[in-house]
Amino acid sequence: MNFCNHCGAPVTVKVPDGDHLPRHVCERCGTIHYQNPKVVVGCIPAWDDKILLCKRAIEPRLGFWTLPAGFMENGESARDGAARETLEEANARVEIGALYSLFNLPHIGQIYLLFRARLLDLDYSPGDESTEVRLFAEEDIPWSELAFAAVTETLKLFFADHASPGTMPRCGDIYRETERNSGAGQHYQVRLY
Repeated sequence: MNFCNHCGAPVTVKVPDGDHLPRHVCERCGTIHYQNPKVVVGCIPAWDDKILLCKRAIEPRLGFWTLPAGFMENGESARDGAARETLEEANARVEIGALYSLFNLPHIGQIYLLFRARLLDLDYSPGDESTEVRLFAEEDIPWSELAFAAVTETLKLFFADHASPGTMPRCGDIYRETERNSGAGQHYQVRLY
C-alpha cells in the first residue's frame, strides 16, 4: 500500500501507539490501515459415496483439482458463500450442512472453512473457473493433483471420518515447509487440534 484510501496521502509503515505490529499509517489523516486474513469458504459436495471436485481453469494451481471454494464476500454468511462458490465453479446446487473443517494458513493470511454438503441433483457442469467437474469415489481421488493443502487435508480427514457423520469440526494450522515446485506437489506441515 502506498497511499491512504481515505485521503490519498502517502502512507508509512510503523507500529501505531498501543499496537504491537507494523501497519500502514496515514500521517495526514491518522487512518490506520489494517490487513487481516481472507476467509475462503467452500464445501464437500457429496452424492452417495462420491465427492464432486473441480479442475481449476485459473491460477493459482491451474489444472489441479479442488473442492468448490473461494473468497467469502461482504454481506454473506459463510454457508451462503459456500453455496455460491459451488454454483459458480460447478453449476451445482447443494444443501449446505455442518462445518467440517477449519484450517488456518498463517503464511498466506487465509482461513479455510469447508462445510459438509449434499448435491441436490446431478445437473452440474464446469463454471467459468473450472475446466472439468467430476464425481470421485475415495479410491479415485487424484491425490497428487489436488490444488491446495487445506483441500487435501480436509479430504483425508473426511474419508477417515466418513463412517461417523456426527464428527466435530476438524481444526488445524497448515504451515509451508518449502516452496512449491511447479507440478512437483506441495510441501507443508499440519498441526491438528
